[in-house]
Amino acid sequence: MFKRIVLIALLLPILVKAQESPKVIHLWENGAPGFEHLKNEKEEAKEYWVKNVHNPTITVYAPEKGKANGVGVLIFPGGGHRLLVIDAEGTDAAKFLNQYGITAFVLKYRMAREPDSPYELGVHAKEDAQRAMRLIRANAKEYGVHEALIGVMGFSAGGEVMHWMAYEDGKTVINKVDEIDNQNAKPTFQIGIYPGPLGVPETIPSDAPPAFVLAANDDECCSEPVFKLLQGYRKAGVPIEAHFYNEGGHGFNMGYRSELNAISKWPDRLGDWLVDTGLGMEVK
Repeated sequence: MFKRIVLIALLLPILVKAQESPKVIHLWENGAPGFEHLKNEKEEAKEYWVKNVHNPTITVYAPEKGKANGVGVLIFPGGGHRLLVIDAEGTDAAKFLNQYGITAFVLKYRMAREPDSPYELGVHAKEDAQRAMRLIRANAKEYGVHEALIGVMGFSAGGEVMHWMAYEDGKTVINKVDEIDNQNAKPTFQIGIYPGPLGVPETIPSDAPPAFVLAANDDECCSEPVFKLLQGYRKAGVPIEAHFYNEGGHGFNMGYRSELNAISKWPDRLGDWLVDTGLGMEVK
């Protein structure tokens, strides 16, 4: 599916080097359009989560030196649009992808369900996601990725952010600020880990990004969206790989803390898909 493009990407010079510490980049120099006055509001972080995001950022996680393969993934942590599970559904996912030669970008997006939030569900997180994709594509050479090989990965509510951007043409810009907004925001592929129901279209378009999706059957929130996506993709004739686990509930992250053998090993299935599609290098 992607192997030809990946081969081309491997022949291109990789300009970015592995970082000693991840680089944090703001999506807009002067703050989010229409909310510039909130630019300097401090984020609230405790234990595993981050809240009060008003000046969205991406954090860049590069593979080890010499291992980058030109593929990039923009990651959307979950948290019910009330907080971001930034470590278990952001940093952990990024480091996993790095093993396969993939450069990862973790997005801190604005949340509509925080108390007294000025943001609208399905609007501002989507705007952040699209801007992040455009920013990565505009600076693809600097990050060591091929602009045609940038996908998205969303957990739970982050999966809804993924849905909001995945099924559009990627050209429409709500608030055009600069030349970065001339880039296309449509992802090349998508990875949905127990993605939420919002944003799943009734009919999957024929140009939908090829997908890998996964959930536990006993997840009352988010097993149904995965089943719906599987059915829709099959009808549309678009490639999809889906995994349903008998149990595991919701929010098992990368499976590292699960006592269930199947859930603890679910990332291996993603690794298989990455290698089979040519998006990831084999891990030895």
